Amino acid sequence: MDYKVFKRKINYYETDKMQVVHHSNYIRFLEECRMDFLTQIGLDYDKLEEMGIMIPVLSVSCNYRTPARFGETICIIPKLTRFHGVKFEMSYEIYNEDMTLLHNEAESSHCLVDMNFKPVRIKKELPELYDTLEKLVGVELVSRR
Repeated sequence: MDYKVFKRKINYYETDKMQVVHHSNYIRFLEECRMDFLTQIGLDYDKLEEMGIMIPVLSVSCNYRTPARFGETICIIPKLTRFHGVKFEMSYEIYNEDMTLLHNEAESSHCLVDMNFKPVRIKKELPELYDTLEKLVGVELVSRR
């Protein structure tokens, strides 16, 4: 699969008085990366919603390593780490633009639900979606160098 790392420039409003990214913004960056990831694997969120699927967040954890700062471009590498048909987990590594400095390591967990927030067993109901996600578990999409 030809996957492009998610890149994003840090805006001033995302920083504190020290021009360091406020910790709460990393959660937004993860969501932006996740949406980009889904698009790149052919699962645009709009397309999923048209199929009656939503992907709520169940949990998020972040480990802050080094601060990202205003004006810097960050690169986020997502990885689908677990998939159980109804739930999945992702990990993320956030680097500086040349991928030499790790800013953040994070994980998120999600479930697949219908528009009434009832779990969707996609193996039975949407086998192509199931196969797409199952094939990506543990796959390194981006080289760190």
